[in-house]
Amino acid sequence: MYKNITCKSALNKLNSNYLPYNWDLNVYRGCSHHCQYCYALYSHNYLNMGDFFGDILIKENIVEALEVQLKKKSWKREVINLGGVTDSYQPIEKKTKLFPEILKLLIKYRTPVSISTKSDLLLRDKELFLDLAEVAGASVGISVTTFDEELRKKIEPGSSPTKNRFEVLRVFKGTRVRTGVLAMPILPYLTDNKENLERIFSSAQEVGASFIITGLLNLRGPTRGHFLNFIRNTFPELYEGYVNYYTGKVDKKAYREKLYGTISQLRKQYPLPPYQYRKIRDPEQLVLF
Repeated sequence: MYKNITCKSALNKLNSNYLPYNWDLNVYRGCSHHCQYCYALYSHNYLNMGDFFGDILIKENIVEALEVQLKKKSWKREVINLGGVTDSYQPIEKKTKLFPEILKLLIKYRTPVSISTKSDLLLRDKELFLDLAEVAGASVGISVTTFDEELRKKIEPGSSPTKNRFEVLRVFKGTRVRTGVLAMPILPYLTDNKENLERIFSSAQEVGASFIITGLLNLRGPTRGHFLNFIRNTFPELYEGYVNYYTGKVDKKAYREKLYGTISQLRKQYPLPPYQYRKIRDPEQLVLF
């Protein structure tokens, strides 16, 4: 079900000491990518709605609301994260086409952005990202868990194939758009094998990514019950292992040391360009891109 709603503001202020940005913008609430491990399931609780994957709310006035905020004299052109709760390029975006209008505003007001997605639909707006990178700064990341397509269809059924996601980064190779890979969440016993992780690292290097962020699966709030139920129904042979791991009945330290030891080796084997400052044209701004 899709439903139009209105928002009072487009940007949400974040209070975090570890994120490289202070603002977040979400065009939609709910996400039809249907990632079984989605951490944002809790967000529908505030709306008294239960189906995060099926009930998608479209902020129909978000473009107008965004310009109200960007044109204020108090706006300091800080980095905006696009889609921290729901994917900005989920399938409904093909129809609404809200994102090109948002990008045009960000170009107009010279505001840098960071975005991560599981969709190759982003390439529809390639030229706008290139323009934004020239006047303010743009960082494009893809979120990846596995190269096993049959597995991907089970854990992320509404997302683009993994090879298509890497094509997004390949298109921006050699441009001012900064690109990277979010290899997360790593799913114990499913996507944590060295073969899969090495393919992610080698592919990132091949397409010119400048960073890889890794992270192990966390199960909190409603995500915990949803994901464990998915494992029980889809991979029953792994269910006991998951329950034991996430209830502390196995040695997490030993598992993590082995996993992150593998990741450390891969970082040395497939080095990426260093994380660095890039100064944009506006002398008042210095952003991390």
